[in-house]
Amino acid sequence: MSYICANGKYRMLHLIVLILIIAVTSGGCGISNSKVQSKQLTLWYDQPAEKWLEALPLGNGRLGAMVFGGVKNERVQLNEDTLWAGPPVPEVKEGSLENYMKAREAALAGDNALAESIISKKVLSERIVPRSYQTLGDLRLEFNLEEAKVSNYTRRLDLETAIAKTEFEIDGVTYTREVFSSVVDNVIVVNLTANKKGMMSVTIKLDRPDDFEVVAAGRDILQMSGQASHKGKQKGVHYNCQIQAVSKGGKIYADGNSLKIEKADSATLYISAATDLNADNPYSPLKTDLKALCDAQTKQAAAKKYAQARKEHVENHRQLFDRVSLDLGDQMLAETPTDERLNAVKQGKQDLGLVALYFQYGRYLLMSSSRPGNMPANLQGIWNDKISAPWNADYHININMQMNYWVAEVCNLSECHQPFFDFVERLVPSGKKTAKELYGCRGFVAHHTTDPWLWTVPIGKAKYGMWPFGGAWSTQHFMQHYRFTQDKEFLKTRALPIIKESAVFFLDYLVEDPKTKKLVAGPASSPENSFVTNDGKSATVDMGAAMSQEIVWDTFTNYLEAAEILGIDDKLSDEIKNARSRLALPQIGTDGRLMEWSREFKEKQPGHRHISHLYGLHPGRQFTFEHTPDYMEACRKTIEYRLSHGGGHTGWSRAWIINFWARLRDPENVYNNIQALLAKSTLTNLFDTHPPFQIDGNFGGTAGIAEALLQSHEGKIDILPALPKQWNKGTVKGLVARGNFTVDVEWEQAKLKKATIKSNSGGPCTVSYGGITKSFDIAKSKTVVLNSKLKQ
Repeated sequence: MSYICANGKYRMLHLIVLILIIAVTSGGCGISNSKVQSKQLTLWYDQPAEKWLEALPLGNGRLGAMVFGGVKNERVQLNEDTLWAGPPVPEVKEGSLENYMKAREAALAGDNALAESIISKKVLSERIVPRSYQTLGDLRLEFNLEEAKVSNYTRRLDLETAIAKTEFEIDGVTYTREVFSSVVDNVIVVNLTANKKGMMSVTIKLDRPDDFEVVAAGRDILQMSGQASHKGKQKGVHYNCQIQAVSKGGKIYADGNSLKIEKADSATLYISAATDLNADNPYSPLKTDLKALCDAQTKQAAAKKYAQARKEHVENHRQLFDRVSLDLGDQMLAETPTDERLNAVKQGKQDLGLVALYFQYGRYLLMSSSRPGNMPANLQGIWNDKISAPWNADYHININMQMNYWVAEVCNLSECHQPFFDFVERLVPSGKKTAKELYGCRGFVAHHTTDPWLWTVPIGKAKYGMWPFGGAWSTQHFMQHYRFTQDKEFLKTRALPIIKESAVFFLDYLVEDPKTKKLVAGPASSPENSFVTNDGKSATVDMGAAMSQEIVWDTFTNYLEAAEILGIDDKLSDEIKNARSRLALPQIGTDGRLMEWSREFKEKQPGHRHISHLYGLHPGRQFTFEHTPDYMEACRKTIEYRLSHGGGHTGWSRAWIINFWARLRDPENVYNNIQALLAKSTLTNLFDTHPPFQIDGNFGGTAGIAEALLQSHEGKIDILPALPKQWNKGTVKGLVARGNFTVDVEWEQAKLKKATIKSNSGGPCTVSYGGITKSFDIAKSKTVVLNSKLKQ
């Protein structure tokens, strides 16, 4: 695509051969590449975004922005991570416990359809929708410029600086706009410059699709406020947004409900936002004066010079971002627009530089949407332009929210995991209440989804709602954090207590199968699939579905591991050991595949997007080549079958499949599915699409790339376990292995050349590569350098 100077409109420039792009775009009346940074870690385009899904994302964990890069009219769509509509929320139905037990009796007797009917009619609460995460609104900038005369246009997002930059020329004047979301100053900053004095004139406006009021609170301040709702109902948080405008030269003044800057040399806008959501107790809003808070934030930020604010922002960003680097070679196309690179991959081309860019983009997105003290990343991170987002942009904990955080530890962003832990802990009081009222159990339970109002009851349809394992799956992340960081204080005070709550729930929830005498969980679904019973009926709930049993096994195992590390050997540990030994394990079917349900039912959707029963392969560790080779082969056959029937058709599902193939040490399929993720489920701004846009595929894809390069879930550091031959030469630096080791790897001809392992905690380390396994004892902060034979 190219920005055309003849008429100011946009059109698609179709190129016959990709290698001609650089030559073609270097001349003519279009855009010269002379101003394009030839950097490996930049998304860039030669035309503005025409729609939201082409805009470029910024975020400081709390405040998000999507930058369009318009010329005459610029739009910067804004988000604040606590801006949600409100109650009512689902509650446990009266009589649910009694009816659930009737459904269990039916399921144990083999009547799955009857069990589902009882659950659907008498147990599940109503799905209340919408109750959505909402857009904060739009910053609109209107310039007195002639689009028809634009030349040398570029817009780009530099991942190393987290700055979106738009630049173009009109009549010999170069206009430059930079936007970033600062963690340091807690504001979004927009800087507008021209290289000739007095050439910056702009009208500044704020708006929102609903529930807002905008006023000019002085000659240089614009404010927007309101209360989130859905057409006046489901009223949620109150919010305030403020813009402080500063100019060099010219003048600033209020004009109705907008600001105007005339004939300035440059201008800078500082944007703050806040809501009254009390994350710990959402039903008791904060008493903060939101207007005063936003005013203080913008004034404090505006007191700095722009150059200083920019410098501090970049330094803060790079403290996290620079921890990891990935070079897969082949950077020839770094100066080709990102959308053209992606389109070439869609046509079957290889672009290893784009894979590396995608990997770092995933890390960038987590940094931008999940920082300590803020809300965790939701289904869209923090970026949403709607009042009613798809699936409310909420917290789906039957894979999507967990997938958001697969990148955190291995990709050296452990701090970004903290909002997830904070949020899951907030669910415990509600989850204990639900466990008691609905199941008559101790402990903590949460189902397939929730939101900042912290409800935990099952809702909607049985195939997704009747699934009491979301809380337990979430507790796995606490144990993973310990394994990567070796933080015993975290293990003692945060991980063990919440894992215990889930383990105790399962002790009470499990029931003995009268036929096998094994302990089974249910009736529950296998998200979000369905099957045909032996008498031809459709059903979705089962006793002892594979994923149910795997999550219980994982929870029990995590508790026992944590207790052993902390020196706890008590009655509860004995009860959990006994229950784990009696668990029904997943079965392998007559066709060699892992059975999703307790019996070999026919699947209604053989290519279903969820492959829930492979939880024990990834993100679990129940299935490994060393201990369960038969299960590993069954997992392989399961994936092959799903893909042959159309599976992997959503972005996040394809991302999960990449991780499966990595765990199966199948580099060819890792490569093919990364290519498929880019070709079929990636938008031009590299956002993942389900469709619609969901950010989990970005995070899952990044995690899959890391999983191909480094694994450590089997008690050893496995180097290059699934390296595609197409990644012939490269380096990765800064990945983290369990045991708190930082690992750098260099390879040539798809073979290990050098591995550098640093111990951040001190202790024994076992390393595996190419059939060789060796153990070392590495002192804290010390490093070993190994060759391809794992010799120092």
